[in-house]
Amino acid sequence: MGTLVILQYVALAIAYVGVAVIVWGALIGILGFVRVELGRFRHVDTIRPVETLRLRFGSYLLLGLEFLIAADVIKTIVDPTLTDVAILGGIVLIRTVISYFLTREINACRPSSTDK
Repeated sequence: MGTLVILQYVALAIAYVGVAVIVWGALIGILGFVRVELGRFRHVDTIRPVETLRLRFGSYLLLGLEFLIAADVIKTIVDPTLTDVAILGGIVLIRTVISYFLTREINACRPSSTDK
């Protein structure tokens, strides 16, 4: 088995890990959201728990996107055509912008040390 074939399998495995991380985070977020919403019936404050859910899901989403970017980089290294490099550049740009804004939102939602 050649090195390029192994790298293709590695890239595929990393992409699957990225998707799994995003799906896992979404499941945790959905279950947490249902639990928080059920708490509304008991007149429990839901603002902070929802913010915590957003932070947690955003973290999973960012981690998953980073795995997907790594997989795309490996795939492009294995088979570098000009079209693939251009597509990778576009994908990385879009994912970087998404990651930037998700990170900003996560940092904005984090309680500062003076809020304690």
